[in-house]
Amino acid sequence: MSASAFSLTALFPASGFAVTHGETVIGGLHGPTRHYFCAHCLTWLFTRAAGVEEFVGVRSSLLENPQHYLPFMETWTREKLPWVTTGASVSYEAFPEPQDYPALMSQFRARR
Repeated sequence: MSASAFSLTALFPASGFAVTHGETVIGGLHGPTRHYFCAHCLTWLFTRAAGVEEFVGVRSSLLENPQHYLPFMETWTREKLPWVTTGASVSYEAFPEPQDYPALMSQFRARR
């Protein structure tokens, strides 16, 4: 979906997230995880992952000062190109299980 070897996403609590301007459309894979795109330019904006409804994954490259969002976790490493390095502290072959997220959040907080 990003025409890249990877994409950067920052997780935010869904309760504090809202689209305040424009319309979105669902794009990409049409499974239980939904990727939302700008209806006008079709830029991938955010993701609502199945089983993790309390968080929204926002494309960190679209935020102000994206350089402040250093990789903490990498996913889908079983498909990772051998020469790619992200500097992430935590790696998963696919996505983490929903029950892993509280511990991941604690690890992330401790990192700061």
